Formats: sequence, structure tokens, C-alpha cells
Amino acid sequence: MNVVLWVVQALLAAMFVASGLSKLVQSKEQLAGRYAWVDDFSAPTVRFIGVPEVAGGIGLVVPVLAPLAATGLAVLMALAAAVHVRRREPAGVGVTAVLLALTVFVAWGRFGPYGS
Repeated sequence: MNVVLWVVQALLAAMFVASGLSKLVQSKEQLAGRYAWVDDFSAPTVRFIGVPEVAGGIGLVVPVLAPLAATGLAVLMALAAAVHVRRREPAGVGVTAVLLALTVFVAWGRFGPYGS
């Protein structure tokens, strides 16, 4: 199970770091083509969302930080799901629900029986 957790952590880390970096370095207009929700937020807010994604992604591969990073990312995904529900974007809800489940799985495993 420890190997499964590390594989999930590595995949989530790569995804969150890439997603967060794109929010930090690309303009709001560039992101609007990929993320329809950016129209509802200011450019600084979109950049702010990228910060915990990058930090959480990095934290997922640091053993002592992994449980906290996974918990923080789970909260972020719950908030993202709420945005997608409000915007009536079922595909967005589905993606964030999967990411939420995976981050909760990592948090459970690392806080619980397979602590890093």
C-alpha cells in the first residue's frame, strides 16, 4: 500500500505543480481557453489559487509534509468542486471529485496506517 500511495502522490504532485505553475505564469486571457471559471475571478485571485497548488504539489513528495499537503489540496478541491457546481459544469465537478478522492486517500494513508 505504501508503494500505491507514493505513486498517487507523485502523479498528484506533477499535476498540481503543472496546473499551479500555469496559473502563476500565464495571463488570465491565456488561461480562459483552458479554464472557463477564470472569467469569474480576478487575475490576482487566479494567481493566488496557483500558489497552494504548487506548494501542495511540492509538499506531497516531502514525506513529513505529505499528509498536510494532501489535506490542504483536498480542501482546495472541495472549494473547486463548489465553484463548478455553482457554474453548472458537471465535467469540472467530476474531475475535481476524482482529485478530491485521491487527495483524501493520500491524507488518510499518510496520517493513518501508512504514515510517512
